[in-house]
Amino acid sequence: MEEQKVTSFFRFEDLRVYNKALEYYSWLTEQVKQADDFSKRVLFMPFLDSAARVSINIAEGTSYHKAQFVNFLKNAKTNVRECVVFTTMAQQNGLFNQEQTEFSRNTLIEMTKMLGAMVVSLQRPYSKRPNEEVAEMNPEVEPANTQDNSSEFNLDFNY
Repeated sequence: MEEQKVTSFFRFEDLRVYNKALEYYSWLTEQVKQADDFSKRVLFMPFLDSAARVSINIAEGTSYHKAQFVNFLKNAKTNVRECVVFTTMAQQNGLFNQEQTEFSRNTLIEMTKMLGAMVVSLQRPYSKRPNEEVAEMNPEVEPANTQDNSSEFNLDFNY
């Protein structure tokens, strides 16, 4: 019996990068609880805002057509880069230890790659996939049964 995947009403909730951004925000919130009031106000509040904007931009972008969605994804990447700067500042000011810094940076790198892949996938012409191009160049070659990258990101939005 084949298991059916349940999708949410808000399709962005099914995106792995959206959920990764939410997990990062939750992790960061736990780190803030350990900081003093001054650190929370000066460094961690804008840090939390940038981390939240990653998920917000992804969610907001899904309600627009592809070109605008790409712009929102690029804005999310900007927010990720802001978080990299805040991570460095937190480490330099003794608010993050080496383990926290590595976790933050590795998660931000992963999100950057995921967002970049989504942008590329959305900008790729829909009519031609890589395996179809090979078949067109050499009709004797059967198209490979490769998976469409857009399904990896659940980009099945109605634009």
